[in-house]
Amino acid sequence: MAGAPYWGASATAASSTFMGIFKLIVRRVLLGVVTLLVVSFAVFALTNLLGDPVHRMLGRGALPEVVKAKRAELGLDRPFFTRYFEWLKGLMTGDPGNSFSNGSPVMDIVGDRIKNSLFLMFVASMVSIPLSLFIGARAALRRDKTFDRVTSNQMLIFAAMPEFVVGAFLTVLLATNVWHVFPATSRIRPGQPPWSDWKGVILPAITLTLAVTPHVSRTMRAAMIEVLESDYVEMARLKGLPERAVLWRHAFPNAVGPTLQVIALNIAYLAGGVVVVESLFNYRGIGIALRDAIPVANAPIVQFIAMFIATIYVVCNLLADLGAILVTPRLRTRLQ
Repeated sequence: MAGAPYWGASATAASSTFMGIFKLIVRRVLLGVVTLLVVSFAVFALTNLLGDPVHRMLGRGALPEVVKAKRAELGLDRPFFTRYFEWLKGLMTGDPGNSFSNGSPVMDIVGDRIKNSLFLMFVASMVSIPLSLFIGARAALRRDKTFDRVTSNQMLIFAAMPEFVVGAFLTVLLATNVWHVFPATSRIRPGQPPWSDWKGVILPAITLTLAVTPHVSRTMRAAMIEVLESDYVEMARLKGLPERAVLWRHAFPNAVGPTLQVIALNIAYLAGGVVVVESLFNYRGIGIALRDAIPVANAPIVQFIAMFIATIYVVCNLLADLGAILVTPRLRTRLQ
């Protein structure tokens, strides 16, 4: 009976934490929905400024009645807000419309490309996240020593280099002039999975990895140094805990929490970074589709890809908030 109050208090604390996390999820989801609605309106409005797709398809010398008929066929003769709400309804029901260029459904054009881009992002994330956490944590433990100085300088150099510069350098080094280890361009054919040409995935994945790793590793280093100098880590050491237990049980989880926000932003950044990298390596993903759609003012393709990237940003930030709470004891305590 003496243990009943303790277990009751523990159950109450756990219930309070669960409700706090649930309320946080609801707030973040609602905020994400509002954000996507605002972005959808901005994207739809801005894509209407790309130019008149009818003049792009028919040419400036087309007869007025032909232009009028084509605009009616594409639905461009209707009011702006009518077209926006119809497009938004189709987007939420999985039907983002048809391409202006050939009339094919947007999903038929970009469906395989989305899978290819997600696979490339997945490969880059699976390499860059553990690598950056390891480099950042080890640099903090070896603060101001050789490993810390060398990796800090290297990460600073890579952080300052744009993706196309890194990709061009890797192409020269590993695909053309110096060593011919990997192909300079991807050869994924329509309908084939991205791993069917695994060699063609390596250079784009390395390029994205080098673009993401510096920011996460530097954030992890700063967070780890702050945690190692905190009072509760010093108290754990005074209690006689082994240094390994102090580092991995107390320091590392609390340092990962703030870093998750940066990881989420960088994973979301990959969704935009693939546009440049895919174009550089001719990787058949959303980057190539976007590159081909903008010059011809193919608004449905541009709109869908823009909303796809925005959705990744919102989802990644939501997962980062939840992950930070789950791995950081101090944040869980605040929700009770």
